[in-house]
Amino acid sequence: MTKEYSSIYSHLNEMIGRLGEAAPETMAAFGQLHGASVEEGALDTKTKELIALAIGIAVHCDGCIAFHVHDALEAGASRDEIVETISVAVMMGGGPSVVYGCQALEAADDFE
Repeated sequence: MTKEYSSIYSHLNEMIGRLGEAAPETMAAFGQLHGASVEEGALDTKTKELIALAIGIAVHCDGCIAFHVHDALEAGASRDEIVETISVAVMMGGGPSVVYGCQALEAADDFE
């Protein structure tokens, strides 16, 4: 079950670029939505990335795990904060979130 999340992250960045060329208006709008959503506000960027990670785990999205573990670490999240985020996702998502939570932990180890 080992996945190389840094490779998943790189590959998805490449594919998002290609999708941006094919659907520029949609991807520009998505980029603006993403930027506005993680911008500092009442919650800091790190917290918002951890929320996004928990949702990515709960909806079983490998790419979301790769992106949001990476971005949470970049925003200053610690491994302990990622582990607690995984715990909340498991509480909300049950057994399948345990599997994807394990993958998120593996992603954190891969990016560190």
